[in-house]
Amino acid sequence: MSSGVLDALKSRFGEAILATHADCGDETAVVAPGQLLEIAGLLRDDPALAFDLPLDVTAVDYFSHPSPRPCATRFEVIYHLRSLSHGHRIRLKVQLTAGAPQLPSLSPIWPGFSWYERETFDMFGIHFANHPDLRRLLLYPEFVGHPLRKDYPLRGYQPTMEMPTLGGNRPAELDSSPEEDWPC
Repeated sequence: MSSGVLDALKSRFGEAILATHADCGDETAVVAPGQLLEIAGLLRDDPALAFDLPLDVTAVDYFSHPSPRPCATRFEVIYHLRSLSHGHRIRLKVQLTAGAPQLPSLSPIWPGFSWYERETFDMFGIHFANHPDLRRLLLYPEFVGHPLRKDYPLRGYQPTMEMPTLGGNRPAELDSSPEEDWPC
């Protein structure tokens, strides 16, 4: 269905399209990080492509400890897009190394990606340059680390948060210990 999209990307960007596959309606292009903004702009602005619906941004962490072999790719950021007018979809993958994973933000192109990029930052620690509001989305600001990274400690302890108060008064039920509430 979207193989024409893959052909258009390969003909326009050449070596910036590192790999493609199209199997059972699953069209994927692995793209070079340096060309991501240009590729995204073409996918949105070309009337023959017209990808107007951003569906998702997520990541995969390929870290394994101890590593049986060194792997140049630590993270893969995955974008899902759909064209409502043409009915096709595509998956873009961008591979990143372990050092300081960073990509340009696609939220200026598709504002709907803003929250997905924040979630990916929060869970994996991947920075999106020029994001309008890149801060934690699911975890509190004092949280240390990124819990979906495979090297995140299983028994990691986090800074505690103050219990919020209601109008300056702590509810009485929060002062009792759990054992006092048990019937036996």
